[in-house]
Amino acid sequence: MFCYNCGCLLSEHDFCTACGADVSLYKKIMYVSNRFYNEGLEKAGVRDLTGAINSLRQSLKFNKNNIDARNLLGLVYFEMGEVVAALSEWVISKNMRPEKNIADDYINMLQSNTSGLDSINQTIKKYNQAYTYCLQDSKDLAIIQLKKVLSLNPRFIRAHQLLALLYMDSEQWERAERELKKCVDIDRNNTLTLRYLKEVELMLAPDESVKQSSRRKKEDSVRYQSDNEIIIQPLNVKEPKSSAGSTLLNIGIGLIIGMAAVYFLVVPAKEAAVNSKAQESIKEISEQSDAKTITIQELESQVKKLREENDGLHQELDSYVGADGTLSTMDDLLTAATAYLETQDVAQTAEKLESIAQNVNIEDTSEAFRSLYRTLLGTIGPDLSATCYTEGYAAYRNDDFTTAIEQLSRAVYYDDTNVDALYNLGNAYRRSGDTENAVATYDKVIELFPGTDRARKAQQYKDEMTVSN
Repeated sequence: MFCYNCGCLLSEHDFCTACGADVSLYKKIMYVSNRFYNEGLEKAGVRDLTGAINSLRQSLKFNKNNIDARNLLGLVYFEMGEVVAALSEWVISKNMRPEKNIADDYINMLQSNTSGLDSINQTIKKYNQAYTYCLQDSKDLAIIQLKKVLSLNPRFIRAHQLLALLYMDSEQWERAERELKKCVDIDRNNTLTLRYLKEVELMLAPDESVKQSSRRKKEDSVRYQSDNEIIIQPLNVKEPKSSAGSTLLNIGIGLIIGMAAVYFLVVPAKEAAVNSKAQESIKEISEQSDAKTITIQELESQVKKLREENDGLHQELDSYVGADGTLSTMDDLLTAATAYLETQDVAQTAEKLESIAQNVNIEDTSEAFRSLYRTLLGTIGPDLSATCYTEGYAAYRNDDFTTAIEQLSRAVYYDDTNVDALYNLGNAYRRSGDTENAVATYDKVIELFPGTDRARKAQQYKDEMTVSN
């Protein structure tokens, strides 16, 4: 045992001989953790896996760094079919002690087995699907899925328990008992298993009482041997005096009873056996049909989803492609560039660029498209911004705030360094009563142009609006 303070080896004293720390309580905690670990190890040895889990968890509560307890807890989970829980414990153990840790071998053993990992994944998916079927009251489908789960992972206790519960619900008590006994073979003291098993045994108890009563009836007789023959004589029964007539009568009655027994017992038993075999065949065919139906439904759902995605992609492509088969947005951008190069018409070029921005998200286009768009915008931006600012400011002076906001917004869009346009846009919002946009615009002025006169006035107007609200 090592000191928690300095890491030195502790002696029999209640203090660390290296650093002097008081380790009396620390030693007690470590002893309790180790005691619970040893208890869990003993329970795991006799297949009391539930009890082992409880003891090992207690051990980790006292000492979370108990690597042996954590690795053993992972093994117990793995034995119960809880592979995910086992991996979680081993990963934590490996992170606590990266070197010389057997948990590394356990993890590598699982990761190297690709088919095993795929089987574990399928087990979890099918178990969840079976649980969903139970919630949807599709119990037959749930039984099919659980049988597949147990074929992949026969030691999965929760799957055995759920399958037994479904058998109990359908009053198939013998099958439920078989599943629960498989659980007991894996984990002897699982509380849920024992509770289910008690219910099943109560339902099967009447049959046992009948067998015991018939056994007692057999015992209520006297056996003795005469020469080489064993004679069985019932108790408290007096032998009647025999006669020839009574003997023949008894023989006749015996023949009649024998024929009646053949007719009423043997024939119905054979018919029942044939019917039972037919029912088993029908059930097997039904299960196969249900499994195929599930597969067909899943495939139909996938086809439907793919068709919807295909239609959406076609619609999106149609929105971009023009009548001549070229991308309409690229065509508009090239038209705008050509118009500007030939005529230097800023207004027409701006109209084209605005139309493009409304119809497509510029950031989602190709790099060449964005480069050409931004080049055109940067070329015509300053002149167009100045024009829009002049018109917007004139409208602002005439109290036409709608036009002012529209033109000043365009001026800021075409030249984001136009501080006058941004500042007066905030004023137009403020005077039109749109406090929210006014505050947001003033914030941009303060952020983009700190220390300027416009920024100080924007802060003043913002403070006034905040106080008034």
